[in-house]
Amino acid sequence: MRGVTDADFEAEVIGSELPVLVEFTADWCPPCRQMGPVLKALAAEEGERLKVVQLNVDTNPATTNAYKVLSMPTFMVFRDGEPVKAMVGARPRRRLLEELADVL
Repeated sequence: MRGVTDADFEAEVIGSELPVLVEFTADWCPPCRQMGPVLKALAAEEGERLKVVQLNVDTNPATTNAYKVLSMPTFMVFRDGEPVKAMVGARPRRRLLEELADVL
């Protein structure tokens, strides 16, 4: 799992061949930190079907504002350059997988 920025969001997310799960996160957000291990495991397990990245909202305001992200963490799934699903708030791994089932 890697971080993306305003500068490389287009290349890493919009231009990705695979669906991309973006976590809009912040250093000051405890639920975001809770999701770290969950997302790392997801990236390891589903790496061939899904790309998992994080975007720090504090240092990347252009992308954050473009997608009207107001709460952390917000998860957005992009497929073929378009956001196809959004979820707000931390969730257990099992629930996250269930919610991603229709986009994988």
